[in-house]
Amino acid sequence: VQLVESGGGSVQSGGSLRLSCAASAYIFSYHCMGWFRQAPGKEREGVAAIDSDGNTNYAPSVKGRYTISQDNTNYTLYLQMSSLKPEDTAMYYCAAPLDCYYNEDDFSSFSPRREGYWGRGTQVTVSS
Repeated sequence: VQLVESGGGSVQSGGSLRLSCAASAYIFSYHCMGWFRQAPGKEREGVAAIDSDGNTNYAPSVKGRYTISQDNTNYTLYLQMSSLKPEDTAMYYCAAPLDCYYNEDDFSSFSPRREGYWGRGTQVTVSS
């Protein structure tokens, strides 16, 4: 099982990037998948997740700037990042499956699974 991220790079503050995560039909059979990031010296942080119904959830720090989406034909997960800030600098990873939590019909949060699959990451660097 492989998850392969791409699309990272170096941009100036206010710029945009689109990350891709090439997966497989097996991975896309899971209900929930998403993106995480980790900056040097900091803990890993959940960024965004999407479930098989297309419901999405975002960390407060990226809400309104990032958009997660999936292509069920090509088994690719995307993360469109706009209005990037220096504090967005990190290694970005895609992961599946995730535990996704709902408050009635609202996709309220998500977390990784111990037995989940992870890509090797793609570096995003935002300069001021």
